[in-house]
Amino acid sequence: MSTSMSIRDLTLRDGQQSQFATRMTQAQVDRVLPHYRRAGFYAMEIWGGAVPDSVMRFLGENPWTRLQSIRDGVAGASKLTALSRGRNLFGYNPYPDSVIEGFCRNAVKSGIDIMRVFDALNDVDNMTATIRFVKENGGLVDCAVCYTVDPHFSFGDRVSAFLKGRKVPGTLFGIPYFVRKAKELAALGADMITIKDMAGLIDPATSASLIRALKGEVGVPIDLHTHCTPGFGVASILMAMVNGVDIVDTVIMNFSGGPAAPAYEIIQLFADRLGIDTGVNKVAVGAINRELRGIREELAAFDQYKRFPPEIDLADYRPGPELSSLLDGAVETAVAGNVDETLRLCQRIEALFNYPEPDQIVRRAQIPGGMYTNMMSQLKDAKLEHHLEEVLRLVPQVRLDAGVPPLVTPTSQIVGVQAVNCVVDRTQGKPFYTNV
Repeated sequence: MSTSMSIRDLTLRDGQQSQFATRMTQAQVDRVLPHYRRAGFYAMEIWGGAVPDSVMRFLGENPWTRLQSIRDGVAGASKLTALSRGRNLFGYNPYPDSVIEGFCRNAVKSGIDIMRVFDALNDVDNMTATIRFVKENGGLVDCAVCYTVDPHFSFGDRVSAFLKGRKVPGTLFGIPYFVRKAKELAALGADMITIKDMAGLIDPATSASLIRALKGEVGVPIDLHTHCTPGFGVASILMAMVNGVDIVDTVIMNFSGGPAAPAYEIIQLFADRLGIDTGVNKVAVGAINRELRGIREELAAFDQYKRFPPEIDLADYRPGPELSSLLDGAVETAVAGNVDETLRLCQRIEALFNYPEPDQIVRRAQIPGGMYTNMMSQLKDAKLEHHLEEVLRLVPQVRLDAGVPPLVTPTSQIVGVQAVNCVVDRTQGKPFYTNV
């Protein structure tokens, strides 16, 4: 276990995108920048993802102005990070090298220090151009491997497939798969590797095993990015910490939890107990958190949970007896490798901070939360929401027929929509797959 660990703050990109549909205005962002300048986070994710689209489409603002204003406000105190979909950049269509080069050049020039690059299929070829052009223009490249799990087939599914002469795959997305992808990306020049778990599906045991394997075989810093939707997030980060992870992604408390990443404050409390230095200014983070509370109230129309955590400022915070006991117990069990007890204690810690309850549907179905929400919306539009369980049962079959892609945007939406269409067609007496 290391004595130091870096923190990448996601609040101004992934945090607000996960919680409030990416509706923070420039004026709201500007209110927290003076405090971020003092906070000392290793990096801040502030651009990419849905930010450029939402800034233009819903706020009538300029995404390049957003980037440049944050650059000027932070003034080099933290590295600024953007999220890119590889050859698709910030969109969903593939672009030629000339467009990718121009985009990367202007992004680095306008303030991006680290470009996090991923591909929904974990296709390394779709990432190579962005990797090359970011590095040629003086930026750092964070290559993300999208985390996913194998489709779950029941015994009945396997028997049915056997009788039909179809083969159900064995383990595809095990530890060796992610290590292999990470090594390929490191060989292409990645400055760091992120395990990017957008759905929050990585459980504490897998987190521990995967981080150990990556640290043993990949010679660049390793970052873990996860979410709290099914209830694994905090425990999985803790298990990564005790197994030597270099960087973890967090969100400041008032924007954390539920569909977002774990709170910086909780992770810092663990770090303090483990003797891990994060280099973050707790006084500055407390000031950011107070400002974020008011901003969250202003974004109430987009806040699906409206569950505020208790006030916390780590600069002068002393956990009460219950929380202190839970924190100590979680650290002790994590170090001992007792992942089940670590998970139980971490979920009790989350409850004390008023996190939404773990989403059991997402956990059982092993699908991203956004995929579940979109499928439910589509079924409601067709007045077929009572067929939800059938749709969830069909997801593994549709995913198998599509070649078992990772379930991340946009492949998760493609598979989910097709599963719904199969059920809708079946209710109308049509074949399982139909063409429009």
